[in-house]
Amino acid sequence: MILVSACLVGVRCRYDARRCEIPEEVRNALKEGLCLVPVCPEQLGGLSTPRPKNDLTWRRAKPTVINEEGRDVTPEFLSGAEETLKIARLVGAKRAIFKSRSPSCGEEGVATKLLLKGGIEVEVINAEKKD
Repeated sequence: MILVSACLVGVRCRYDARRCEIPEEVRNALKEGLCLVPVCPEQLGGLSTPRPKNDLTWRRAKPTVINEEGRDVTPEFLSGAEETLKIARLVGAKRAIFKSRSPSCGEEGVATKLLLKGGIEVEVINAEKKD
């Protein structure tokens, strides 16, 4: 089992509700018959789609996420990361394929950091917007 950012399999869960092209890494995993479990940490944390853009900063190993409207959405990001880790453990995932440039799933993302801390390997990949 491999967790995958839901937006990377065409689910309209990005902040702007646009779809992403399904990247080659995901298509290859599907061709190999691997079971992919789509997750969107931001939705799992209770955020809507579409939603305002969010800005992530780290200070003393603690994240702060403020949306473009000035609202602190750190609790939602932390909750979504925790729920994502619960799903990984529930399905026995040892690996995740996440989308870059995301405050949840990017290389410095809240969910990425928690999964790594929980022993899950995370590959962060680029994906182009589709529409």
